[in-house]
Amino acid sequence: MTLLLRLAAAGLLVQAAAPAGPRPLPDAQPFLDAVRANLAESQSEQDRFAYKERRTELDLNPFGHLGTRGVRVIAVTPIEGGKALTRQLIERDGKPVTDSPPSRRQIRKTERGKTVVDDVASVLEVTIARRDHLGGRDAIVATFHAKPNANPRTREGRLARSFAGEIWIDELAREVVRVDAKAIDDLSFGYGLLARVNEGATVTVRREPIDDGLWLPVSIRFDGDGRAILFRKLKIDFAVDWFDYRKVQ
Repeated sequence: MTLLLRLAAAGLLVQAAAPAGPRPLPDAQPFLDAVRANLAESQSEQDRFAYKERRTELDLNPFGHLGTRGVRVIAVTPIEGGKALTRQLIERDGKPVTDSPPSRRQIRKTERGKTVVDDVASVLEVTIARRDHLGGRDAIVATFHAKPNANPRTREGRLARSFAGEIWIDELAREVVRVDAKAIDDLSFGYGLLARVNEGATVTVRREPIDDGLWLPVSIRFDGDGRAILFRKLKIDFAVDWFDYRKVQ
């Protein structure tokens, strides 16, 4: 009997020392609602920030090349209380540009903030899949794909409809850190007359905290192939980085 008691006690000790099971994933609806609210705030607040944009310059020509004219750095500054912005070329292929005049661009307020985020959300079916680690922090990974018969109203929503992939979300901040997406349909530009990007093209977007807890996009990568001007083979390797964010009063 003493031996049995010792064995039972040992078993209880082993059970007590055994690691607890994995933490349950967060309740999907409130978690994703918080993420959506943060994304909408980011979209709205972005118009208060000036920044620099480094991008491979698109060059669509009869030989089917896209993104072959080097690298530009553009200074972007909001004006008129965020109703418009200026874009000024300040660097090309690592060399300063001093004689480029700024161009003015109106901001399409009807496709900003909550409108865009809600439209994209209405297009996508998002499911919480697992917990991961990214940059030393806990991240919730969600998968997404387009809902059947989705009817988007914005350009962003129409683009989202053609992709599926995974979203890494900072669990504590409820902020999207990274999106990895793959085109599930061919993408057409200019009604397919200018260019068509084939199914399987990939896009990666990254976001980081910029100012007082506000997260903004810092890079996008696009890779794929297709056809330009109906017949020419097209290879895309396109990158944009956003940096040097500063708040403009």
